[in-house]
Amino acid sequence: MTVIRNLFLTASVASVAVAGSGDNLKSCLKYALPDIGSVAFPGDLFYQAVDVNRYNLNIHVTPAAVTFPTSSQQVAAVVKCAADNGYPVQAKSGGHSYGNYGLGGTDGAVVVDLKHLQQFSMDSTTWVATIGSGTLLGDVTQRLHDAGGRAMSHGTCPQVGSGGHFTIGGLGPTSRQFGAALDHIVEAEVVLANSSIVTASDTKNQEIFFAIKGAASGFGIVTEFKVRTEPEPSTAVKYEYTLKVGSTKERASLFKKWQAYVSDPKLTRKLASTLTLLEDSMVITGTFFGTEEEYNTLNIGSQWPGVNGSAIVFQDWLGLVGNWAEEAVLQLGGGVPSNFYSKSTAWTPSNLMDSDTIDKMFQYIDSADKGTLAWFILFDFQGGYTNDIPTDATAYAHRDVLIWLQSYSINLLGSVTQTQINFLDQLNTLVTNDKTPYSAYPGYVDPLMANGPEAYWGSNLARLQQIKEEIDPKNVFRNPQSPSPAN
Repeated sequence: MTVIRNLFLTASVASVAVAGSGDNLKSCLKYALPDIGSVAFPGDLFYQAVDVNRYNLNIHVTPAAVTFPTSSQQVAAVVKCAADNGYPVQAKSGGHSYGNYGLGGTDGAVVVDLKHLQQFSMDSTTWVATIGSGTLLGDVTQRLHDAGGRAMSHGTCPQVGSGGHFTIGGLGPTSRQFGAALDHIVEAEVVLANSSIVTASDTKNQEIFFAIKGAASGFGIVTEFKVRTEPEPSTAVKYEYTLKVGSTKERASLFKKWQAYVSDPKLTRKLASTLTLLEDSMVITGTFFGTEEEYNTLNIGSQWPGVNGSAIVFQDWLGLVGNWAEEAVLQLGGGVPSNFYSKSTAWTPSNLMDSDTIDKMFQYIDSADKGTLAWFILFDFQGGYTNDIPTDATAYAHRDVLIWLQSYSINLLGSVTQTQINFLDQLNTLVTNDKTPYSAYPGYVDPLMANGPEAYWGSNLARLQQIKEEIDPKNVFRNPQSPSPAN
């Protein structure tokens, strides 16, 4: 309790200027959200620890207010209060944000926490589900299951909110078969900067629909989704192959074999795979969505001789999803706040790392001062359905990506050190092909990246800036790395 009170006192001192100049904002928000506990301000008891509740403790953000609306109409009222008083707005979808309320975080913004937007229904004729944007992924899985054994692609961490995840990408084990989470969206209800509430789809407000499928945090607040769903996979095989310790040469050799295997264009889309580098081991994990007999015909173990392997057959979809969640919790503490730094980059089939670069990568990893033992690097195999969608069909621009790199450095004792940052920065520089534009996944926020908008949205950035000029010319929905209005 003493620690929480100290956090509260620190936040109060830091936010005196913001609170002192926000009387009009306070009055407006209290009128818009009259229920007790529906709005909080700097200076309120436990504001930072409870209401702000930062996930990445290394990004210090003090919002001008945190609001908890219960309807789209209340969301619109909050946006109007903020816009009329000159405050930026950022949404939080009830879960955790790497960048704390939008890409990179915004100090002095009005936060709209959507955790109360939990509506859900299923049309059993079309199998289109309606999902409130405050629904956590764990609840999405359970509710789709209960509504007829349905599923959709999304990530494996159950504490993530669907509103942010669905609109920034939303990659998961079934994405090679069914697309990213945003590819499932067929319609969305969106609150715009002028506080209007609109419906966006392929036939209504198409430019807004384009923007929210990959870049929503800079364009509006999605309060409700309609998404296509698929039947739950009936049987799946989860596999794991581990190399404990291993020399630099052995680790590099195993990586080369894995990269060659997943880059085979004929490889079945039923197979998902991730290679993880840890301090003392190297692990290849994944899921095959089919029977054990089908899995055995792939003969995966022969691809990586000398590596200890195992496989578990699941005939229970919820059991499989729960097993994925256990892995996510082990990797980053699930929903537990911590100090961390993360980066991402990607490779397409045409610019994969060559043998020499892979050797240099492992030499660097095995010799560099990392500043912590709590680090890990993920190489996540994508492609498949996500590559079928044209680059300009949605704001999400990374349609040609085959492998995503996601790197993390965590400090359990305090702020992330410069040594930790240098380790990840230099690693990314070493493995990136500087002849092609740098790509970064919008969901893995890197506030220190200088070219954020270009890396996150690539060739779609100019179109997004034009849409921004049309629907949010005053830049109400903004953060340090969001698209700016064209003019």
